Amino acid sequence: MVIPVLKLGLKKMNSLGVDKKPADTRVVVAMSGGVDSSAVAALMVEQGYDVIGITLQLYDHGAALQKKGACCAGQDIEDARNVANKLGIPHYVLNYESLFKESVIDDFADSYIRGETPIPCVKCNQSVKFRDLLAVAKDLDAHRLVTGHYIRKIMGKNGPELHNAKDASKDQSYFLFATTKEQLDFLEFPLGEMSKEETRKLAEKFGLENADKPDSQDICFVPNGSYSDVVKKLRPGALDAGEIVHTDGTVLGKHDGIINYTVGQRKGLGIAHSEPLYVVKIDPENKKVIVGEEKDLFDNSFYINNINWLGEGKSLPKEGIEADVKMRSTQNSITARIIPEENGLSKVSLKTPQKSITPGQACVFYKSGQVLGGGWIVKNT
Repeated sequence: MVIPVLKLGLKKMNSLGVDKKPADTRVVVAMSGGVDSSAVAALMVEQGYDVIGITLQLYDHGAALQKKGACCAGQDIEDARNVANKLGIPHYVLNYESLFKESVIDDFADSYIRGETPIPCVKCNQSVKFRDLLAVAKDLDAHRLVTGHYIRKIMGKNGPELHNAKDASKDQSYFLFATTKEQLDFLEFPLGEMSKEETRKLAEKFGLENADKPDSQDICFVPNGSYSDVVKKLRPGALDAGEIVHTDGTVLGKHDGIINYTVGQRKGLGIAHSEPLYVVKIDPENKKVIVGEEKDLFDNSFYINNINWLGEGKSLPKEGIEADVKMRSTQNSITARIIPEENGLSKVSLKTPQKSITPGQACVFYKSGQVLGGGWIVKNT
């Protein structure tokens, strides 16, 4: 696959938008050990760029070697090294354990204690990968940091824009909404126009041994999907008991820690009732899990904070915007109005009420496939 050459004014740019020959353009490829980043590294080599591969060790290497099916595991580091050797490019493994713990794992645990449901992959992209790794790439005199994410960077009238991937089933725009405009200038995503099948065929073409490697499914530092076990280990006081309370105020039972519950949960509540009940709210201050009927899960408005704005101008307009929004990566977008308020929060008013709007998740704004930005859901109205 050949990426089209970009043009800016009268300057001839290479495929990454840099006014240099590929051989004079240094790129750092973030190599996770998976097929996507491996194919990207091979593509950059084929196009003649000066390529350096970097893999991040994000948690204990000994424990990582025993964990399968998650990104950044020990075998992934070996796979990335093998690909780099085959391509004949320099490869470095950076130990980011302490940074990852501070920026991602600790935040993950604290978020659950606050009664939220966090998205650690967004935090990882926001901090370790697009902040710290990007800084390393610049220290290496690279012109671009290239990744295997399925998202598109498109040059607009006001500079680079972030757009969803051509392959909707692999689109990762929800997880990259926190990418800043400054970071976007330095990033490239060659797979944004491709499907997963095309990526695998590309890897096969280059003879990469991980061409058929399955996608990672788990959060890398959560063994067997047990979030509560991780939080209990990091925050021993997180298992304080409390009450399970119906929306009508009736106490229905006891729980062994709010970290075992999330908004929308139905199974495993540990209570008996004549009607199906769901977790509709978590009250961390009073250590209460609030349950109710399915209808109680629906809201037509909520608040967000810490907005990252990627649209025109420096920030979300004071008068607000109408956009398509997602509160989960897999849901269909919904029309909404987002208006900033004076308290640092912004109100999101939905055209159609939605179920299980969960604090700790992200609300991402789109307009005709362009990512305008997003923020973190903090509470319902």
